[in-house]
Amino acid sequence: MEASYATVKSMAEQIEADVILLRERQEAGGRVRDYLVRKRVGDNDFLEVRVAVVGNVDAGKSTLLGVLTHGELDNGRGFARQKLFRHKHEIESGRTSSVGNDILGFDSEGNVVNKPDSHGGSLEWTKICEKSTKVITFIDLAGHEKYLKTTVFGMTGHLPDFCMLMVGSNAGIVGMTKEHLGLALALNVPVFVVVTKIDMCPANILQETLKLLQRLLKSPGCRKIPVLVQSKDDVIVTASNFSSERMCPIFQISNVTGENLDLLKMFLNLLSPRTSYREEEPAEFQIDDTYSVPGVGTVVSGTTLRGLIKLNDTLLLGPDPLGNFLSIAVKSIHRKRMPVKEVRGGQTASFALKKIKRSSIRKGMVMVSPRLNPQASWEFEAEILVLHHPTTISPRYQAMVHCGSIRQTATILSMDKDCLRTGDKATVHFRFIKTPEYLHIDQRLVFREGRTKAVGTITKLLQTTNNSPMNSKPQQIKMQSTKKGPLSKREDGGPSGGSAVGVPPPGDEACSLGAAQSATSSSLQPMPKPSSGGRRRGGQRHKVKSQGACVTPASGC
Repeated sequence: MEASYATVKSMAEQIEADVILLRERQEAGGRVRDYLVRKRVGDNDFLEVRVAVVGNVDAGKSTLLGVLTHGELDNGRGFARQKLFRHKHEIESGRTSSVGNDILGFDSEGNVVNKPDSHGGSLEWTKICEKSTKVITFIDLAGHEKYLKTTVFGMTGHLPDFCMLMVGSNAGIVGMTKEHLGLALALNVPVFVVVTKIDMCPANILQETLKLLQRLLKSPGCRKIPVLVQSKDDVIVTASNFSSERMCPIFQISNVTGENLDLLKMFLNLLSPRTSYREEEPAEFQIDDTYSVPGVGTVVSGTTLRGLIKLNDTLLLGPDPLGNFLSIAVKSIHRKRMPVKEVRGGQTASFALKKIKRSSIRKGMVMVSPRLNPQASWEFEAEILVLHHPTTISPRYQAMVHCGSIRQTATILSMDKDCLRTGDKATVHFRFIKTPEYLHIDQRLVFREGRTKAVGTITKLLQTTNNSPMNSKPQQIKMQSTKKGPLSKREDGGPSGGSAVGVPPPGDEACSLGAAQSATSSSLQPMPKPSSGGRRRGGQRHKVKSQGACVTPASGC
Protein backbone atom coordinates (compact mmCIF):
# COMPACT_ATOMS: atom_id res chain seq x y z
CA MET A 1 0.00 0.00 0.00
CA GLU A 2 2.70 2.48 1.02
CA ALA A 3 4.80 1.59 -2.04
CA SER A 4 1.79 2.26 -4.31
CA TYR A 5 1.18 5.57 -2.56
CA ALA A 6 4.85 6.54 -3.02
CA THR A 7 4.59 5.80 -6.76
CA VAL A 8 1.43 7.93 -7.11
CA LYS A 9 3.07 10.69 -5.06
CA SER A 10 6.18 10.78 -7.28
CA MET A 11 4.01 10.86 -10.43
CA ALA A 12 1.98 13.72 -8.96
CA GLU A 13 5.16 15.66 -8.14
CA GLN A 14 6.27 15.45 -11.76
CA ILE A 15 3.05 17.10 -12.96
CA GLU A 16 3.00 19.53 -9.99
CA ALA A 17 -0.09 18.09 -8.29
CA ASP A 18 -1.15 17.34 -4.71
CA VAL A 19 -2.37 13.93 -3.50
CA ILE A 20 -5.12 14.08 -0.84
CA LEU A 21 -6.52 11.02 0.98
CA LEU A 22 -10.32 10.86 0.71
CA ARG A 23 -11.20 7.55 2.39
CA GLU A 24 -9.84 4.16 3.39
CA ARG A 25 -11.87 0.96 3.56
CA GLN A 26 -11.42 -2.78 3.99
CA GLU A 27 -12.36 -4.99 1.03
CA ALA A 28 -12.17 -8.76 0.54
CA GLY A 29 -8.79 -8.43 -1.17
CA GLY A 30 -7.32 -6.05 1.41
CA ARG A 31 -7.33 -2.34 2.19
CA VAL A 32 -8.42 0.20 -0.43
CA ARG A 33 -7.69 3.93 -0.36
CA ASP A 34 -9.20 6.69 -2.52
CA TYR A 35 -6.99 9.69 -3.27
CA LEU A 36 -7.81 13.00 -4.90
CA VAL A 37 -5.09 14.26 -7.27
CA ARG A 38 -5.39 18.02 -7.81
CA LYS A 39 -3.05 20.16 -9.87
CA ARG A 40 -1.25 22.87 -7.93
CA VAL A 41 -2.09 26.41 -8.97
CA GLY A 42 0.26 29.38 -8.89
CA ASP A 43 -0.02 32.49 -6.77
CA ASN A 44 -3.28 34.40 -7.33
CA ASP A 45 -4.60 31.48 -9.38
CA PHE A 46 -7.26 28.89 -8.57
CA LEU A 47 -9.58 26.34 -10.15
CA GLU A 48 -13.03 27.75 -10.84
CA VAL A 49 -16.28 25.78 -11.07
CA ARG A 50 -19.55 27.57 -11.86
CA VAL A 51 -22.78 26.18 -10.38
CA ALA A 52 -26.18 27.60 -11.36
CA VAL A 53 -28.76 27.47 -8.54
CA VAL A 54 -32.33 26.99 -9.82
CA GLY A 55 -35.67 25.84 -8.44
CA ASN A 56 -39.15 27.09 -7.67
CA VAL A 57 -39.76 30.25 -5.66
CA ASP A 58 -39.43 29.68 -1.87
CA ALA A 59 -37.36 26.49 -2.32
CA GLY A 60 -34.52 28.00 -0.23
CA LYS A 61 -31.95 28.87 -2.93
CA SER A 62 -30.65 32.15 -1.50
CA THR A 63 -30.86 30.81 2.07
CA LEU A 64 -28.66 27.81 1.24
CA LEU A 65 -26.09 30.05 -0.48
CA GLY A 66 -26.08 32.38 2.53
CA VAL A 67 -25.43 29.43 4.86
CA LEU A 68 -22.71 27.90 2.64
CA THR A 69 -20.80 31.12 1.89
CA HIS A 70 -21.09 32.83 5.30
CA GLY A 71 -20.78 29.74 7.51
CA GLU A 72 -23.77 30.67 9.71
CA LEU A 73 -26.96 28.65 10.00
CA ASP A 74 -30.33 30.21 9.22
CA ASN A 75 -32.89 31.12 11.90
CA GLY A 76 -35.87 29.92 9.83
CA ARG A 77 -37.01 33.50 9.16
CA GLY A 78 -34.76 34.59 6.30
CA PHE A 79 -31.67 35.63 8.28
CA ALA A 80 -29.15 33.94 5.94
CA ARG A 81 -30.57 35.22 2.64
CA GLN A 82 -30.51 38.89 3.69
CA LYS A 83 -26.73 38.91 3.18
CA LEU A 84 -27.05 38.07 -0.51
CA PHE A 85 -29.82 40.38 -1.72
CA ARG A 86 -28.74 43.38 -3.79
CA HIS A 87 -32.00 45.36 -4.10
CA LYS A 88 -34.43 46.88 -1.61
CA HIS A 89 -37.46 45.12 -3.13
CA GLU A 90 -35.65 41.75 -2.82
CA ILE A 91 -35.11 42.29 0.91
CA GLU A 92 -38.77 43.30 1.37
CA SER A 93 -40.27 40.42 -0.62
CA GLY A 94 -37.58 37.80 0.16
CA ARG A 95 -37.43 36.87 -3.53
CA THR A 96 -34.45 37.09 -5.87
CA SER A 97 -35.10 39.10 -9.06
CA SER A 98 -31.56 39.46 -10.45
CA VAL A 99 -28.62 37.19 -11.22
CA GLY A 100 -26.51 37.00 -8.03
CA ASN A 101 -22.91 35.81 -7.73
CA ASP A 102 -21.40 34.28 -4.58
CA ILE A 103 -18.22 32.31 -4.01
CA LEU A 104 -17.16 29.42 -1.79
CA GLY A 105 -13.41 28.77 -1.47
CA PHE A 106 -11.65 25.48 -0.63
CA ASP A 107 -7.98 25.08 0.31
CA SER A 108 -5.79 22.16 -0.84
CA GLU A 109 -7.06 19.98 2.05
CA GLY A 110 -10.71 20.55 1.11
CA ASN A 111 -11.53 22.91 4.01
CA VAL A 112 -13.80 25.93 3.48
CA VAL A 113 -11.84 29.21 3.72
CA ASN A 114 -14.79 31.65 3.74
CA LYS A 115 -14.48 33.88 6.80
CA PRO A 116 -17.03 36.73 6.86
CA ASP A 117 -16.00 40.14 8.17
CA SER A 118 -16.70 40.25 11.94
CA HIS A 119 -18.27 43.72 11.75
CA GLY A 120 -20.37 43.93 8.58
CA GLY A 121 -20.63 40.20 7.88
CA SER A 122 -19.52 40.78 4.27
CA LEU A 123 -17.12 38.53 2.37
CA GLU A 124 -13.79 39.79 1.08
CA TRP A 125 -13.41 38.00 -2.23
CA THR A 126 -9.70 38.84 -2.59
CA LYS A 127 -8.84 37.15 0.75
CA ILE A 128 -10.89 34.07 -0.14
CA CYS A 129 -9.21 33.74 -3.55
CA GLU A 130 -5.71 34.20 -2.08
CA LYS A 131 -6.22 31.28 0.34
CA SER A 132 -8.13 29.00 -2.07
CA THR A 133 -6.93 26.41 -4.55
CA LYS A 134 -10.50 25.94 -5.76
CA VAL A 135 -13.42 28.40 -5.90
CA ILE A 136 -17.06 27.49 -6.49
CA THR A 137 -18.97 30.37 -8.10
CA PHE A 138 -22.71 30.14 -7.38
CA ILE A 139 -24.99 31.82 -9.93
CA ASP A 140 -28.11 32.57 -7.86
CA LEU A 141 -31.10 32.67 -10.23
CA ALA A 142 -34.71 33.76 -9.73
CA GLY A 143 -37.40 31.16 -9.06
CA HIS A 144 -40.51 33.26 -9.77
CA GLU A 145 -42.21 32.83 -13.14
CA LYS A 146 -42.18 36.54 -13.98
CA TYR A 147 -38.35 36.55 -13.77
CA LEU A 148 -38.01 33.56 -16.15
CA LYS A 149 -36.15 35.59 -18.79
CA THR A 150 -33.53 36.51 -16.15
CA THR A 151 -33.16 32.84 -15.23
CA VAL A 152 -32.82 31.78 -18.88
CA PHE A 153 -30.16 34.47 -19.41
CA GLY A 154 -28.29 33.25 -16.33
CA MET A 155 -28.30 29.67 -17.64
CA THR A 156 -27.23 30.56 -21.19
CA GLY A 157 -25.08 33.66 -20.67
CA HIS A 158 -23.07 32.64 -17.57
CA LEU A 159 -22.22 29.15 -18.93
CA PRO A 160 -22.50 27.10 -15.71
CA ASP A 161 -20.53 23.84 -15.41
CA PHE A 162 -23.21 22.25 -13.21
CA CYS A 163 -26.76 22.98 -12.10
CA MET A 164 -28.07 22.66 -8.53
CA LEU A 165 -31.84 22.11 -8.56
CA MET A 166 -33.50 23.07 -5.26
CA VAL A 167 -36.73 21.39 -4.14
CA GLY A 168 -38.61 22.32 -0.95
CA SER A 169 -39.45 19.04 0.81
CA ASN A 170 -42.76 20.38 2.16
CA ALA A 171 -43.97 21.84 -1.19
CA GLY A 172 -42.62 19.14 -3.51
CA ILE A 173 -42.20 19.48 -7.27
CA VAL A 174 -44.32 22.53 -8.02
CA GLY A 175 -44.28 25.66 -10.18
CA MET A 176 -41.09 26.29 -12.11
CA THR A 177 -39.20 23.18 -10.90
CA LYS A 178 -39.89 21.17 -14.08
CA GLU A 179 -39.25 24.24 -16.29
CA HIS A 180 -35.81 24.79 -14.77
CA LEU A 181 -34.94 21.08 -14.93
CA GLY A 182 -35.98 20.99 -18.60
CA LEU A 183 -33.86 24.06 -19.33
CA ALA A 184 -30.77 22.48 -17.73
CA LEU A 185 -31.30 19.23 -19.66
CA ALA A 186 -31.79 21.15 -22.93
CA LEU A 187 -28.47 22.96 -22.42
CA ASN A 188 -26.68 19.67 -21.52
CA VAL A 189 -25.74 20.88 -18.03
CA PRO A 190 -25.31 18.05 -15.44
CA VAL A 191 -27.87 18.39 -12.61
CA PHE A 192 -27.77 17.45 -8.94
CA VAL A 193 -30.76 17.92 -6.63
CA VAL A 194 -30.88 19.41 -3.13
CA VAL A 195 -34.04 18.79 -1.06
CA THR A 196 -34.31 21.51 1.61
CA LYS A 197 -36.33 22.16 4.80
CA ILE A 198 -36.17 18.55 6.03
CA ASP A 199 -36.23 19.80 9.66
CA MET A 200 -39.82 21.10 9.34
CA CYS A 201 -41.24 18.45 6.98
CA PRO A 202 -43.13 15.37 8.26
CA ALA A 203 -41.46 12.07 7.34
CA ASN A 204 -44.34 10.84 5.13
CA ILE A 205 -44.38 14.09 3.07
CA LEU A 206 -40.58 13.91 2.64
CA GLN A 207 -40.80 10.31 1.38
CA GLU A 208 -43.58 11.29 -1.04
CA THR A 209 -41.47 14.18 -2.40
CA LEU A 210 -38.43 11.91 -2.86
CA LYS A 211 -40.56 9.28 -4.62
CA LEU A 212 -41.99 11.87 -7.06
CA LEU A 213 -38.52 13.29 -7.65
CA GLN A 214 -37.05 9.87 -8.47
CA ARG A 215 -39.95 9.13 -10.82
CA LEU A 216 -39.39 12.47 -12.62
CA LEU A 217 -35.64 11.87 -13.00
CA LYS A 218 -36.19 8.35 -14.39
CA SER A 219 -38.86 9.52 -16.88
CA PRO A 220 -38.12 9.24 -20.65
CA GLY A 221 -37.43 12.98 -20.90
CA CYS A 222 -34.66 12.92 -18.25
CA ARG A 223 -33.25 9.36 -18.21
CA LYS A 224 -31.18 10.02 -15.09
CA ILE A 225 -30.08 7.56 -12.42
CA PRO A 226 -31.13 9.13 -9.06
CA VAL A 227 -28.83 8.35 -6.11
CA LEU A 228 -29.72 9.35 -2.52
CA VAL A 229 -26.52 10.62 -0.89
CA GLN A 230 -26.41 9.64 2.80
CA SER A 231 -22.70 9.08 3.57
CA LYS A 232 -19.20 10.15 2.52
CA ASP A 233 -18.81 6.96 0.48
CA ASP A 234 -21.89 7.95 -1.56
CA VAL A 235 -20.37 11.41 -2.12
CA ILE A 236 -17.09 9.98 -3.50
CA VAL A 237 -18.89 7.50 -5.80
CA THR A 238 -21.33 10.07 -7.19
CA ALA A 239 -18.70 12.83 -7.62
CA SER A 240 -16.37 10.53 -9.56
CA ASN A 241 -19.20 9.40 -11.89
CA PHE A 242 -21.06 12.72 -12.08
CA SER A 243 -19.40 14.00 -15.25
CA SER A 244 -21.07 11.17 -17.22
CA GLU A 245 -24.32 13.24 -16.96
CA ARG A 246 -26.42 10.09 -16.34
CA MET A 247 -26.05 10.05 -12.54
CA CYS A 248 -28.07 12.53 -10.49
CA PRO A 249 -27.18 12.78 -6.76
CA ILE A 250 -29.96 13.83 -4.36
CA PHE A 251 -28.99 15.58 -1.10
CA GLN A 252 -31.38 16.13 1.83
CA ILE A 253 -30.35 19.13 3.92
CA SER A 254 -31.57 21.58 6.54
CA ASN A 255 -30.35 25.19 6.62
CA VAL A 256 -31.56 25.59 10.22
CA THR A 257 -30.00 22.50 11.85
CA GLY A 258 -27.12 22.11 9.36
CA GLU A 259 -27.94 18.45 8.71
CA ASN A 260 -25.98 16.91 5.78
CA LEU A 261 -24.38 20.26 4.83
CA ASP A 262 -20.92 18.67 5.26
CA LEU A 263 -21.79 16.08 2.57
CA LEU A 264 -22.83 18.83 0.15
CA LYS A 265 -19.62 20.81 0.79
CA MET A 266 -17.52 17.68 0.25
CA PHE A 267 -19.32 17.01 -3.04
CA LEU A 268 -18.73 20.59 -4.23
CA ASN A 269 -15.03 20.26 -3.36
CA LEU A 270 -14.72 17.11 -5.50
CA LEU A 271 -16.39 18.62 -8.60
CA SER A 272 -13.98 19.29 -11.47
CA PRO A 273 -14.46 21.92 -14.22
CA ARG A 274 -15.96 20.58 -17.45
CA THR A 275 -14.17 23.03 -19.76
CA SER A 276 -10.58 22.70 -20.89
CA TYR A 277 -8.53 25.19 -22.88
CA ARG A 278 -5.53 25.35 -25.17
CA GLU A 279 -3.27 28.40 -25.09
CA GLU A 280 -2.64 28.34 -28.84
CA GLU A 281 -6.36 28.78 -29.62
CA PRO A 282 -7.48 32.30 -30.65
CA ALA A 283 -9.06 34.09 -27.68
CA GLU A 284 -12.82 34.64 -27.37
CA PHE A 285 -14.66 36.40 -24.53
CA GLN A 286 -18.43 36.92 -24.29
CA ILE A 287 -19.82 39.97 -22.47
CA ASP A 288 -22.75 39.53 -20.08
CA ASP A 289 -22.63 42.88 -18.22
CA THR A 290 -21.20 46.40 -18.52
CA TYR A 291 -20.31 49.00 -15.87
CA SER A 292 -18.98 52.53 -15.74
CA VAL A 293 -16.55 52.81 -12.81
CA PRO A 294 -15.50 56.32 -11.67
CA GLY A 295 -11.77 56.84 -12.18
CA VAL A 296 -11.44 53.65 -14.23
CA GLY A 297 -13.85 54.06 -17.14
CA THR A 298 -15.80 51.38 -18.98
CA VAL A 299 -15.65 47.87 -17.50
CA VAL A 300 -17.09 44.71 -19.09
CA SER A 301 -17.60 41.36 -17.35
CA GLY A 302 -18.19 37.93 -18.80
CA THR A 303 -16.72 34.51 -19.53
CA THR A 304 -13.62 33.56 -21.49
CA LEU A 305 -14.81 30.87 -23.88
CA ARG A 306 -11.39 29.81 -25.18
CA GLY A 307 -7.81 30.88 -25.60
CA LEU A 308 -5.67 33.12 -23.40
CA ILE A 309 -6.12 36.89 -22.87
CA LYS A 310 -3.25 38.90 -21.40
CA LEU A 311 -2.91 42.45 -20.11
CA ASN A 312 -2.59 45.08 -22.91
CA ASP A 313 -3.74 42.61 -25.59
CA THR A 314 -5.57 44.17 -28.55
CA LEU A 315 -8.89 42.46 -29.32
CA LEU A 316 -11.83 43.10 -31.64
CA LEU A 317 -15.04 44.23 -29.88
CA GLY A 318 -18.38 43.82 -31.63
CA PRO A 319 -20.63 43.52 -33.45
CA ASP A 320 -22.08 47.05 -33.42
CA PRO A 321 -25.54 47.77 -34.99
CA LEU A 322 -23.91 47.72 -38.45
CA GLY A 323 -22.08 44.46 -37.77
CA ASN A 324 -18.61 46.01 -37.53
CA PHE A 325 -15.87 45.12 -35.02
CA LEU A 326 -13.75 47.75 -33.27
CA SER A 327 -10.11 47.25 -32.26
CA ILE A 328 -9.72 47.77 -28.49
CA ALA A 329 -6.98 47.38 -25.86
CA VAL A 330 -7.37 45.68 -22.47
CA LYS A 331 -6.26 48.17 -19.79
CA SER A 332 -6.59 45.90 -16.72
CA ILE A 333 -7.99 42.46 -15.82
CA HIS A 334 -9.78 41.50 -12.60
CA ARG A 335 -10.82 38.00 -11.63
CA LYS A 336 -13.11 37.65 -8.60
CA ARG A 337 -12.27 41.29 -7.69
CA MET A 338 -8.55 40.47 -7.72
CA PRO A 339 -6.12 41.98 -10.28
CA VAL A 340 -4.50 39.36 -12.55
CA LYS A 341 -2.26 39.44 -15.63
CA GLU A 342 -4.10 36.87 -17.75
CA VAL A 343 -7.28 34.78 -18.01
CA ARG A 344 -7.79 31.42 -19.72
CA GLY A 345 -10.68 29.62 -21.34
CA GLY A 346 -13.49 28.75 -18.92
CA GLN A 347 -12.69 31.56 -16.44
CA THR A 348 -14.88 34.57 -15.66
CA ALA A 349 -13.25 38.00 -15.59
CA SER A 350 -13.76 41.76 -15.84
CA PHE A 351 -11.81 43.97 -18.26
CA ALA A 352 -11.26 47.73 -18.12
CA LEU A 353 -11.26 49.04 -21.70
CA LYS A 354 -9.57 52.10 -23.18
CA LYS A 355 -11.34 54.91 -25.08
CA ILE A 356 -14.86 53.54 -25.39
CA LYS A 357 -18.20 54.61 -23.91
CA ARG A 358 -20.38 52.23 -21.95
CA SER A 359 -23.38 53.16 -24.16
CA SER A 360 -21.69 51.63 -27.22
CA ILE A 361 -21.37 48.19 -25.52
CA ARG A 362 -24.30 45.83 -24.93
CA LYS A 363 -24.84 42.35 -23.54
CA GLY A 364 -24.25 39.74 -26.22
CA MET A 365 -21.21 41.42 -27.76
CA VAL A 366 -17.90 39.55 -27.88
CA MET A 367 -14.19 40.36 -27.69
CA VAL A 368 -12.22 38.10 -30.02
CA SER A 369 -8.71 37.71 -31.33
CA PRO A 370 -8.06 39.43 -34.71
CA ARG A 371 -6.89 36.00 -35.96
CA LEU A 372 -10.52 34.81 -36.01
CA ASN A 373 -11.54 37.46 -38.61
CA PRO A 374 -15.05 37.62 -37.03
CA GLN A 375 -18.24 38.27 -39.00
CA ALA A 376 -21.67 39.04 -37.60
CA SER A 377 -24.79 37.28 -38.92
CA TRP A 378 -28.31 38.54 -39.49
CA GLU A 379 -29.73 35.13 -40.39
CA PHE A 380 -29.06 31.55 -39.34
CA GLU A 381 -30.53 28.08 -39.53
CA ALA A 382 -31.12 25.95 -36.44
CA GLU A 383 -32.56 22.55 -35.71
CA ILE A 384 -35.09 23.12 -32.95
CA LEU A 385 -37.32 21.00 -30.72
CA VAL A 386 -40.54 22.60 -29.46
CA LEU A 387 -40.90 21.79 -25.75
CA HIS A 388 -44.23 23.56 -25.28
CA HIS A 389 -46.55 25.67 -27.42
CA PRO A 390 -50.31 26.17 -26.89
CA THR A 391 -51.20 26.28 -30.64
CA THR A 392 -49.00 26.06 -33.76
CA ILE A 393 -45.85 27.90 -34.87
CA SER A 394 -45.73 29.05 -38.52
CA PRO A 395 -43.46 31.36 -40.59
CA ARG A 396 -43.36 35.08 -39.55
CA TYR A 397 -43.66 34.00 -35.90
CA GLN A 398 -41.44 36.07 -33.58
CA ALA A 399 -39.91 35.10 -30.25
CA MET A 400 -36.90 35.81 -28.04
CA VAL A 401 -33.72 33.88 -28.87
CA HIS A 402 -31.22 33.21 -26.04
CA CYS A 403 -27.86 32.03 -27.36
CA GLY A 404 -24.89 32.43 -25.03
CA SER A 405 -25.17 35.99 -23.71
CA ILE A 406 -27.20 37.05 -26.78
CA ARG A 407 -30.82 37.94 -26.05
CA GLN A 408 -32.71 39.30 -29.06
CA THR A 409 -36.04 38.83 -30.86
CA ALA A 410 -35.85 36.82 -34.08
CA THR A 411 -38.39 36.11 -36.82
CA ILE A 412 -38.95 32.69 -38.40
CA LEU A 413 -38.58 33.24 -42.16
CA SER A 414 -39.10 29.63 -43.23
CA MET A 415 -38.99 26.04 -41.99
CA ASP A 416 -39.07 22.55 -43.45
CA LYS A 417 -42.60 21.89 -42.13
CA ASP A 418 -45.87 23.79 -42.62
CA CYS A 419 -46.33 24.33 -38.88
CA LEU A 420 -44.82 23.20 -35.58
CA ARG A 421 -46.59 21.88 -32.49
CA THR A 422 -45.42 20.69 -29.07
CA GLY A 423 -42.83 17.92 -29.45
CA ASP A 424 -42.05 18.64 -33.13
CA LYS A 425 -38.51 18.86 -34.54
CA ALA A 426 -37.64 21.00 -37.57
CA THR A 427 -34.90 22.98 -39.31
CA VAL A 428 -35.87 26.63 -39.00
CA HIS A 429 -34.51 29.75 -40.74
CA PHE A 430 -34.29 32.71 -38.28
CA ARG A 431 -33.56 36.41 -38.79
CA PHE A 432 -32.68 38.89 -36.02
CA ILE A 433 -34.88 42.00 -36.08
CA LYS A 434 -32.58 44.61 -34.50
CA THR A 435 -28.83 43.99 -34.82
CA PRO A 436 -26.59 41.26 -36.25
CA GLU A 437 -24.90 38.92 -33.77
CA TYR A 438 -21.69 36.88 -33.60
CA LEU A 439 -22.66 33.20 -33.68
CA HIS A 440 -21.02 29.75 -33.95
CA ILE A 441 -22.18 26.60 -35.63
CA ASP A 442 -23.22 23.95 -33.03
CA GLN A 443 -24.06 26.66 -30.47
CA ARG A 444 -27.06 25.86 -28.24
CA LEU A 445 -30.06 28.21 -28.22
CA VAL A 446 -33.31 28.63 -26.30
CA PHE A 447 -36.35 30.07 -28.09
CA ARG A 448 -38.92 31.69 -25.78
CA GLU A 449 -42.14 33.73 -26.00
CA GLY A 450 -44.75 33.71 -23.24
CA ARG A 451 -45.46 30.06 -22.47
CA THR A 452 -43.76 28.90 -25.69
CA LYS A 453 -40.38 27.26 -25.27
CA ALA A 454 -38.09 25.55 -27.78
CA VAL A 455 -34.45 24.51 -27.73
CA GLY A 456 -32.06 23.81 -30.54
CA THR A 457 -28.62 23.94 -32.13
CA ILE A 458 -27.35 26.32 -34.82
CA THR A 459 -26.52 24.38 -38.00
CA LYS A 460 -25.74 27.10 -40.56
CA LEU A 461 -24.88 30.84 -40.63
CA LEU A 462 -26.55 32.42 -43.65
CA GLN A 463 -26.35 36.19 -44.08
CA THR A 464 -23.29 38.04 -42.83
CA THR A 465 -23.03 41.80 -42.37
CA ASN A 466 -21.95 42.43 -45.97
CA ASN A 467 -25.63 42.23 -46.94
CA SER A 468 -26.75 44.39 -44.02
CA PRO A 469 -30.45 45.31 -44.14
CA MET A 470 -29.59 48.67 -42.54
CA ASN A 471 -29.23 50.08 -46.12
CA SER A 472 -32.96 49.67 -46.75
CA LYS A 473 -33.99 52.06 -43.96
CA PRO A 474 -33.17 55.43 -45.68
CA GLN A 475 -35.32 54.45 -48.71
CA GLN A 476 -38.20 53.71 -46.39
CA ILE A 477 -37.89 57.14 -44.77
CA LYS A 478 -37.83 58.85 -48.21
CA MET A 479 -41.01 57.06 -49.26
CA GLN A 480 -42.76 58.24 -46.11
CA SER A 481 -41.67 61.83 -46.70
CA THR A 482 -42.99 61.81 -50.30
CA LYS A 483 -46.37 60.61 -49.05
CA LYS A 484 -46.60 63.37 -46.48
CA GLY A 485 -45.43 66.13 -48.88
CA PRO A 486 -48.74 67.01 -50.63
CA LEU A 487 -50.63 66.99 -47.33
CA SER A 488 -48.29 69.52 -45.76
CA LYS A 489 -48.53 71.82 -48.80
CA ARG A 490 -52.33 71.64 -48.76
CA GLU A 491 -52.39 72.75 -45.14
CA ASP A 492 -50.51 75.92 -46.05
CA GLY A 493 -53.15 76.78 -48.66
CA GLY A 494 -50.57 76.65 -51.53
CA PRO A 495 -51.31 75.90 -55.21
CA SER A 496 -51.46 72.19 -54.63
CA GLY A 497 -54.27 72.64 -52.13
CA GLY A 498 -56.95 72.61 -54.87
CA SER A 499 -55.42 69.74 -56.78
CA ALA A 500 -55.67 67.55 -53.69
CA VAL A 501 -59.49 67.70 -53.87
CA GLY A 502 -59.53 66.30 -57.43
CA VAL A 503 -59.16 67.68 -60.98
CA PRO A 504 -62.55 67.70 -62.75
CA PRO A 505 -62.92 66.27 -66.25
CA PRO A 506 -62.80 68.88 -69.06
CA GLY A 507 -66.16 70.53 -69.81
CA ASP A 508 -67.67 69.81 -66.43
CA GLU A 509 -67.82 73.42 -65.21
CA ALA A 510 -70.32 72.87 -62.43
CA CYS A 511 -68.09 70.27 -60.87
CA SER A 512 -65.03 72.49 -61.17
CA LEU A 513 -66.95 75.38 -59.56
CA GLY A 514 -67.88 73.14 -56.64
CA ALA A 515 -64.30 72.01 -56.27
CA ALA A 516 -63.08 75.60 -56.36
CA GLN A 517 -65.63 76.59 -53.68
CA SER A 518 -64.53 73.72 -51.47
CA ALA A 519 -60.87 74.66 -51.91
CA THR A 520 -61.65 78.30 -51.08
CA SER A 521 -63.68 77.38 -48.02
CA SER A 522 -60.94 75.06 -46.84
CA SER A 523 -58.33 77.81 -47.20
CA LEU A 524 -60.55 80.15 -45.14
CA GLN A 525 -60.77 77.65 -42.29
CA PRO A 526 -58.85 78.80 -39.17
CA MET A 527 -55.47 77.07 -39.22
CA PRO A 528 -54.26 75.25 -36.10
CA LYS A 529 -51.62 76.95 -33.99
CA PRO A 530 -48.03 76.05 -34.82
CA SER A 531 -47.46 74.79 -31.27
CA SER A 532 -50.32 72.24 -31.41
CA GLY A 533 -49.62 68.51 -31.76
CA GLY A 534 -49.55 66.57 -35.00
CA ARG A 535 -52.73 64.76 -34.07
CA ARG A 536 -54.70 68.01 -34.21
CA ARG A 537 -53.29 68.94 -37.61
CA GLY A 538 -54.19 65.46 -38.83
CA GLY A 539 -57.74 66.03 -37.66
CA GLN A 540 -57.82 69.32 -39.58
CA ARG A 541 -56.76 67.53 -42.76
CA HIS A 542 -59.54 64.99 -42.38
CA LYS A 543 -61.98 67.86 -41.93
CA VAL A 544 -60.80 69.43 -45.21
CA LYS A 545 -61.36 66.16 -47.05
CA SER A 546 -64.82 65.69 -45.63
CA GLN A 547 -65.88 69.29 -46.45
CA GLY A 548 -64.72 68.86 -50.05
CA ALA A 549 -66.73 65.67 -50.29
CA CYS A 550 -69.87 67.37 -48.97
CA VAL A 551 -69.72 70.46 -51.18
CA THR A 552 -69.10 68.56 -54.43
CA PRO A 553 -72.49 66.77 -54.64
CA ALA A 554 -74.32 69.98 -53.74
CA SER A 555 -72.89 71.75 -56.77
CA GLY A 556 -74.48 69.31 -59.17
CA CYS A 557 -71.70 66.78 -59.87
